[in-house]
Amino acid sequence: MTIFIDRASELAGLESRWRSEVSELVIVYGRRRVGKTELLLRFAQGKRALYFLAAQVTKTEQLRQFSQQLRSTFDDPLLAHLTFTEWESAWSYLAQKAEGERLLVVLDEFPYLCEAQAALPSLLQRFWDLQGRHTQLFLVLCGSQVSFMERELLAQRAPLYGRRTAQLQLRPLSFRDAAQFFPQYSARQQLMAYGMLGGMPAYLQRFDPHRSLRQNLLREALSVQGFLYEEPHFLLQMELRDPKTYMALLGAIASGCTRLNQIAQRAGLTVQVASKYLNVLRGLALVAREVSPLERAPERSKKGRYRVADPFLQFWFRFLQPHLSLVEAGAGTLVYQRFIAPQLDTYLGGVFEEVCREFIRRYGGELGEESVRRVGRHWGAEFDLDIVIEHLDRSWSFGECKWTRRPLGERTLKLLQARIAQLRPAPAPVRSLLLFASSGFTERLKRRARSAIAGEGPLLHLVDLKALLAAPDLDQRSA
Repeated sequence: MTIFIDRASELAGLESRWRSEVSELVIVYGRRRVGKTELLLRFAQGKRALYFLAAQVTKTEQLRQFSQQLRSTFDDPLLAHLTFTEWESAWSYLAQKAEGERLLVVLDEFPYLCEAQAALPSLLQRFWDLQGRHTQLFLVLCGSQVSFMERELLAQRAPLYGRRTAQLQLRPLSFRDAAQFFPQYSARQQLMAYGMLGGMPAYLQRFDPHRSLRQNLLREALSVQGFLYEEPHFLLQMELRDPKTYMALLGAIASGCTRLNQIAQRAGLTVQVASKYLNVLRGLALVAREVSPLERAPERSKKGRYRVADPFLQFWFRFLQPHLSLVEAGAGTLVYQRFIAPQLDTYLGGVFEEVCREFIRRYGGELGEESVRRVGRHWGAEFDLDIVIEHLDRSWSFGECKWTRRPLGERTLKLLQARIAQLRPAPAPVRSLLLFASSGFTERLKRRARSAIAGEGPLLHLVDLKALLAAPDLDQRSA
């Protein structure tokens, strides 16, 4: 059964365009498995619509299949024995059907159509200029090849540049939305699942919420028949011409190399070549480059560090790629017991930190931290800070994130305060302190927060897993 979660804002945007009563040419794109097709099928419900999923076949076969879809959609005797041989003729037919009544047409996996006929974007441009834009046609071009969609449909030199009326890049679900796939799991288990799968709906649906995380991993990732076993290969092959090099770079970062020279050395590349390939991965949102907000000019800083931006890819390249031969030999259980289980909490500690930073970006308003300019972390010679927030009014907030089995106590708060005091130049003013804990907080720390006098010193926010994932009302106290 397909689970459909969130996407309310995306559906609302499409519905608003649908009510415009003018022609619309909408580009929808995003990584494979992110939920584009399900979103568009939901949008099409109750509408006069034609949905066509393209296949990687010849132009002749594509048009034959499209003609069949037309016959299934429209009760038109003209179509009974008609098979279109050119796309321009098929589109002209649709334009006639949309002259006096709204018609939704979705061409899913549009890049496959272009593989069979490279001139298709130019032909579509001519059709839109001469016919399409004068009708009530609502045309959606959808694709999973992000680089193709951006280069061939959205770029300034693309034939359809200036014709689109809207574009939507569908991104992975947030950690909160991902947690909804596992209502039977505890909050800790929900975040663990996110650390393994990220926010891709198709991946999340592969984990049975009635099975344990270990059982799901063994079934879906640590088996050669598993749905997730070869997923990174398929993803990179779809987007990139030289997947082996990108695989090497992702593997280097997942293994702990975060600086450019470290990554290049581990992957066997020069720094210049590694930088070029990493920029491509950044463009696909598979890799992120981070700079401390405390840097005077973060945008120009050369102190950036890289991380794998997608939790599933981070997990796969850290734990599966080094041991694929064992999985191929049927030793998935051994891989889990010897290489994953002993390191899982350490790995999840990093995931937890990024989730907490994402919490501030997405849901900071729940804590009164909505006026955020930048969110990141800081690396120092003697200590690191998990969360550094620069606000629009130039005030600062700092935080620590602890993925532990025990409640967090006052020691962590004092340590955070001491580290802030050592920063040079000293950031001022400090608006708030934030503590995130996977196992909650000691009663003593809670009493300290409750008994503090509001207005004296920075605010103190205590955020546990339940608050992180379920968004209950949170108290704000002075530290």
